[in-house]
Amino acid sequence: ELQQAVNNLLEAELTAFLGYDPYARNGWNTGNSRNGAYFRKVDTQFGPIEVHVPRDRNGQFHQHTLPDYKQHSDILESMIIK
Repeated sequence: ELQQAVNNLLEAELTAFLGYDPYARNGWNTGNSRNGAYFRKVDTQFGPIEVHVPRDRNGQFHQHTLPDYKQHSDILESMIIK
């Protein structure tokens, strides 16, 4: 499902940004960590999806999967298909 794929992709982006997997011991005391997520609705050609955009503690993570402040995405489907 598209929604799950997008959420997995965003989580993988945060993992790459932080440099360690969720709950990994080597992430302790690194100065930055996961800090929940915020929800965002995005309309796609397959219908609306609810995306969970993860956050980091320091607020430095900026995802590149979805365009900022847009609620409709045409490039999202093509990116997932590739």
